[in-house]
Amino acid sequence: MGFVNEENNLMASDQLRKPSRKEPKQISFRVSEDEYEKLRQSAETLNMSVPAFVKKKAEGSRLVTPKFDKATREIIVRELSGIANNTNQIARVVNTKYVDEAHLNRNFEALRNEVNQLWQRLN
Repeated sequence: MGFVNEENNLMASDQLRKPSRKEPKQISFRVSEDEYEKLRQSAETLNMSVPAFVKKKAEGSRLVTPKFDKATREIIVRELSGIANNTNQIARVVNTKYVDEAHLNRNFEALRNEVNQLWQRLN
């Protein structure tokens, strides 16, 4: 039986435990509760984590505040999804069977009104 060199074992195990990271350096610093709350609110407004927000600011990125808050953005996404569903239903009907032109025009007019209302909210 051969002699096991402890130094070699430590080096091998250290290499196994060392995480492979894209960015190997880490910076940590402490902030007050008020400072953290301001960072958290800013990050949340931009839909980012606090570490990602701080990193972007440190890199000198110009972060633009969204025009709408999170709740409003979620409402707009739901409304756009509804409009897309209506459009798909109209297309399915038109492609599968005969549709009265007046009925089709009413559906398109309703869809146009939904889109116009959404555009007014965005402007």
